[in-house]
Amino acid sequence: MNRPRWGPVGVGAATGLLSGLFGVGGGILMVPSLVLLLGMDQRRAHGTSLGAMVLISASALGGFLLEGSVSWLPGLLIFAGSAVGVTAGTSLLNHVPVRSLRIGFAVLLLVTAVRFVAVVPENDGHGDVTVAAALAYAACGVATGLLSGAMGVGGGVIMIPAMILFFGFVDATAKGTSLLVILPTALVGTARNRRSGNLDARTALVMGASGVASAFAGALGAGQLSPRLSSGLFAGLLIVSAVQMLRHARIEPATDKPS
Repeated sequence: MNRPRWGPVGVGAATGLLSGLFGVGGGILMVPSLVLLLGMDQRRAHGTSLGAMVLISASALGGFLLEGSVSWLPGLLIFAGSAVGVTAGTSLLNHVPVRSLRIGFAVLLLVTAVRFVAVVPENDGHGDVTVAAALAYAACGVATGLLSGAMGVGGGVIMIPAMILFFGFVDATAKGTSLLVILPTALVGTARNRRSGNLDARTALVMGASGVASAFAGALGAGQLSPRLSSGLFAGLLIVSAVQMLRHARIEPATDKPS
């Protein structure tokens, strides 16, 4: 299969913009692109996607920090849980059949699409961090880490809805705090994927570097887009990607096992 020479650059730039605008790591775009456009093995695509997120999420986080849209204590508590979850998630990557990964990722994309078209309630901001809230933040982090390690995504698709719907965050702060968690989670997961061979370091570096500028610009402009328009466009992109992944899963041998 002929791979587009500038494919990783274009994917990285588009992912950076996505990350900045929506506070996600970008794996929901990178993984399908690596598999469907660049012909990368599914597990290696998951690991490479997580590696590219390191630079992209760092840049997007910088933009939200400038806007003052980051909540540090909840973010650190969520990361504490995600550090545990990502360890288990990267282990699952070597033990789950490729077909299951494709189907699972497609379902994730569809669920995320629903989240972005749903009406998000207006909140005045999250409350104080009590013991119960701290445990809830950590539990959210465990789920985020599992998702990041097993599917090569940053976990924002779990964190952002949870922070808005369950913890009372305003939209911008949920996005900025999500990126605060994604950055170290991506670092932990990438280190493990490198040891297990599920990382194309060169492609991850090219994509990550290509997305730095667009991620920063997206973060600064996150509040300028019409929520209805941005949600609709993003949901459409996710649905198209999910359909493509499901089509590939249909032709994947049912007996496929991890190597």
